[in-house]
Amino acid sequence: MGAAMLDREGYRPNVGIILVNQKNEVFWGKRVREHAWQFPQGGINVGESPAQAMFRELHEEVGLMPEHVRILGRTKDWLRYDVPDHFIRRDSRGHYRGQKQIWFLLRLVGKDGDVCLRATSHPEFDAWRWSPYWVSLDSVIEFKRDVYKQALAELSTLLFRQRSSRAVYGQRRPDPDGLA
Repeated sequence: MGAAMLDREGYRPNVGIILVNQKNEVFWGKRVREHAWQFPQGGINVGESPAQAMFRELHEEVGLMPEHVRILGRTKDWLRYDVPDHFIRRDSRGHYRGQKQIWFLLRLVGKDGDVCLRATSHPEFDAWRWSPYWVSLDSVIEFKRDVYKQALAELSTLLFRQRSSRAVYGQRRPDPDGLA
């Protein structure tokens, strides 16, 4: 863990990674020894650009190198979430509020076999799978869900032609009754 910086509002700069395969399925990682699934993410260290942090996290958490992916885009602005008090270490509770994140959309141009969850001695994930782009967020810790929805919705416009510019998360799912 490098140096963490907080902005004046108490948010730690962070990157999130939505990695898609050729079928536009998303990389979904299971947190080590937890029943929680999430996208790769991690802090931006002092002196790092968001893109540098993204490539570092991509290697640390997923084992991929820059040549294994193509950057399709990133969110225009920071997306923020607050971390509830009981998740914050007591010594940092005074000032730390949560994360502010730049999200990157990456296309895997390598092979599934290039993914390695044990690239470092501190793995974040102990399993992974490809999931539909509009992945169910039930297994995501609750306070991160809104940011996931915002990132998926904003970045979806780079992958899918939208019928309307106001696409809302999840509204483009096929109608279960086949009436849509």
